[in-house]
Amino acid sequence: MKKAYKTEVLLTAAQQQKANQTIGVCRYVYNLYLETAQNYYKETKKHLSGYDFSKWLNNVHTKQTDRWIKDVSSKAIKQAIMNGDRAFKNFFRGLAKFPRFKKKRNEDVKAYFPKNNPTDLTVERHRIKIPTFGWVRLKEFGYIPTDAKVISCTMSQKAGRYFVSVLCEVVKSKTVYKSETDGIGIDLGLKEFAVCSNHLVFENVNKQERIIKLEKRLKREQRKLSRSYEQNKQRKEGEFCAKNSRKQLKVVQKLHARLANMRKEYIRFVVSRLMKTKPAYIAIEDLNVKGMMKNRHLARAIARQNFSQFREFLIAKCLEIGIEVRLVDRWFPSSKRCSSCGEENVSLSLTDRIFSCRSCELEMDRDFNASLNLKYTNEYTVVTS
Repeated sequence: MKKAYKTEVLLTAAQQQKANQTIGVCRYVYNLYLETAQNYYKETKKHLSGYDFSKWLNNVHTKQTDRWIKDVSSKAIKQAIMNGDRAFKNFFRGLAKFPRFKKKRNEDVKAYFPKNNPTDLTVERHRIKIPTFGWVRLKEFGYIPTDAKVISCTMSQKAGRYFVSVLCEVVKSKTVYKSETDGIGIDLGLKEFAVCSNHLVFENVNKQERIIKLEKRLKREQRKLSRSYEQNKQRKEGEFCAKNSRKQLKVVQKLHARLANMRKEYIRFVVSRLMKTKPAYIAIEDLNVKGMMKNRHLARAIARQNFSQFREFLIAKCLEIGIEVRLVDRWFPSSKRCSSCGEENVSLSLTDRIFSCRSCELEMDRDFNASLNLKYTNEYTVVTS
């Protein structure tokens, strides 16, 4: 079984310069491939494969211009080209939108390093040996297993911090999972993040004071960044100074990263609490988050809840342990159906927080009623991967 371990690394000044150079070259090569492939398609109406572009880059382009490309790892450059090739193929198959050029400020470029030699990617308790970097110190000791077979690693940068994701081949546990409680139905929402059928309620983390304070601070820093852009526009030619703008951009990026980490950590906490109950199965709704985001009144609140990330973490953990995950259809009327008699309350709206059944006169919290319906429904599909 393959498993990835991502952790922060502490680089020296020379290693930081090397990492910035490698990531910058990968971004340049990726954008160069997109531009070349678009021009090639306009002329020949054919797709320029990543292998053909790689041959041209090594044999023609780097010998005539841009010789500095060969100063970094060739495997990282090769992977950047293959990423661009995959992006075009996904677009032609209708699986993704048209590939866009990568920008430095978005920090979405990663450097790939495979295990070429037996000594490469050697993992110890506090450090890892990366090709062209040498020994790199890990911030979290003992997180990456030292006895696992390492396949490759990927280095990335986010808000002035550097991370490494190590892909390992680990032995899957052969212990048989034994449930101790009944199944759980989970209803996700905006007022409360999750309401479970076993009376567990997880609050909306975005209503906590620490999140609210950070969001207010983020607004102030974003306004300051916007003013710096406007001031630079008004300067005369030759007086443009982007140094302070880059500093302010780094401040905004750090706040964004901190908020994202806090929300991600809360999701991991919720998944951990659910796993500790040892349920027989977990039933969740197949939410259409992309469609829900089209509601301009609720789009921001839905985006901050990270429903897709919660589902991804929950399914991955359940498959690892051996818990059955039941995915209920998105059109299933979990909120409008009575969990006692099955009668549907068609007139129920979002403002109604109490579910009232006209048939059996049942009254309960609408989210708890929905979690019970998800738990006992027979209309579901079992997630296998």
